[in-house]
Amino acid sequence: MRTIIYVDGFNLYYRLLKSNPALKWLDLKKLAETILSPANVIVGINYYTARISGRADPDAPARQQTYLNALRSIPGMSIHMGTFLSSESLPHW
Repeated sequence: MRTIIYVDGFNLYYRLLKSNPALKWLDLKKLAETILSPANVIVGINYYTARISGRADPDAPARQQTYLNALRSIPGMSIHMGTFLSSESLPHW
């Protein structure tokens, strides 16, 4: 069965990678292959994220770019950049 993997980069980082530094170079394709049935043939991985601000940590954008560059080396990986909307920007009803 042809399978496409969808990854929410912010949730992946804040729920797993931030508190587990040893997993920061996790191969998302190998993870998916481990979790899924052998009948699933991964034909693509869509990774969704947004550029982070360097306001709190000036080095953070460079580290994020290094990570995105590493992700691009995974066959079938496609990175989709969006925008981050902080809760302070949401309308107050």
